[in-house]
Amino acid sequence: MNEMIILVDENDREIGYGEKLQVHRENRLHRAFSIFIADRKEKKLLLQKRALDKYHSGGLWTNACCSHPRKGEEMRDALVSRLKEELGLEVPADLMIMQADHAADISGEGENVIYETGTFRYFAPFDGLSEHEIDHVFVYFSGPEGFAKDAFSLNPREVAEAEWIRIGDLAAWLERSPDDFTAWFRPAYALAEELLKEQLEV
Repeated sequence: MNEMIILVDENDREIGYGEKLQVHRENRLHRAFSIFIADRKEKKLLLQKRALDKYHSGGLWTNACCSHPRKGEEMRDALVSRLKEELGLEVPADLMIMQADHAADISGEGENVIYETGTFRYFAPFDGLSEHEIDHVFVYFSGPEGFAKDAFSLNPREVAEAEWIRIGDLAAWLERSPDDFTAWFRPAYALAEELLKEQLEV
């Protein structure tokens, strides 16, 4: 079955739908999201290495989950669905989206909240394909006890491997080997970095 994703204008207003691969072949602007996952106890972020046979950027490292809301799918439902599909992570059905307030103390919030830190638009060409997206960036934190050891079950069709990393080590990796990362990782991380540093106390 073809996966239909949401086409948008420059203001992220929905203007139609298109089949995912065709949209990427035709450079059409569409809606996407990037999720960062952080473990409060370990003070680390989860990165994923994209499966080698992904339609582009296979084998590159990126944030925990990156995808598109589908036709007729609200953003909250897309986040819940794709976290399960890619990472095997069960999140509460009543997950709420909140705008991140960097001045607020959110450390006591439960695991039913995901924070949106902003959006950015980018274009990146690949071999016969492109990403032309308005990307919504989210951060999802564990509770104070961290994630359970069996909280994640990686889908090998999507994720080759995953790694927990400290922010300082990530900064060094980005400086040392920027080509290890997807085209959207750095601008997405720039929108999430302040909140992550505040809440992980680094």
